[in-house]
Amino acid sequence: MKPHVFAAVGLKKEFDDGRVQALRGVDFSIAQGEFVAITGPSGCGKTTLLQMLGALDFPSSGTLHYRGNSIPDLPEPAAYRAREIGIIFQAFNLLPTFTALENVQIPMFETDMRAAERKERAGLLLKSVGLAERRDHFPAKLSGGERQRVAIARSLANSPSVLLADEPTGNLDSENAHLILDLIIRLQREQNMTLVLVTHDSGIAQRASRVVHMKDGRIVSDLAT
Repeated sequence: MKPHVFAAVGLKKEFDDGRVQALRGVDFSIAQGEFVAITGPSGCGKTTLLQMLGALDFPSSGTLHYRGNSIPDLPEPAAYRAREIGIIFQAFNLLPTFTALENVQIPMFETDMRAAERKERAGLLLKSVGLAERRDHFPAKLSGGERQRVAIARSLANSPSVLLADEPTGNLDSENAHLILDLIIRLQREQNMTLVLVTHDSGIAQRASRVVHMKDGRIVSDLAT
C-alpha cells in the first residue's frame, strides 16, 4: 500500500465569522503518485481545499497532514511550497515584466541554487514544455497556451513531489486545453508526482485515476475511474 501524501480528518473552513462555511467536515487521503481530480459546482469548496493542500490557506478546524506533518503547524509555509509543492493557476500568474526564462526561475529564489544554475534549469524546463525558442519573450508576447506552458515549467522549478492545478485549462480554447492537459499528465507520470487537479469539466476529470466530487463544502462521492 502506497504511503499517504495528504490526509485530512474533519476539515472545516469558515469565513465571515462563521456565516460562510466553505468546508463542512472533509475526510480524505491521497497516496503517493495518485492523480486525483476534484470536481463540483462553483462555490462547493474545491479551490479552498486545494489552497489548503498548498498551505495558501488554513482550516478553521480539523486536521490536515502532509507526509505525517501538520500543514497548519508548518513553521515556514513558503518553504514547504518551494520545496514540495508545484502550483498551476487558471490565470497563469506570470510577472509581466519578467521574460519566460525569468518567470520560471522565481521559485528557485527560495533555494541555495546559484544564478547560473537557475538559468540553466529554467532553460531545460522551458525546453521540456516546448518553449525553448520563446524563453526571452515577455508574457504579453505569448499566447494563452504558451503562458500556461511557462506556468507549468515554473511549477516544476524545484522538482516538487506534488503538483496542484486549479482549473489549469480554464482560460484556454479547446485545442490548447487538450494539449496542456496531455502535457501535465505526461510530466506527472514521468516524474511520479502526486497530481491534484480542480476542474468543472467532467471530460478532464475522467483522465484522472480517481474523481472526488464535492457539493456544499462536503465530499459526496470518491470513485476510481
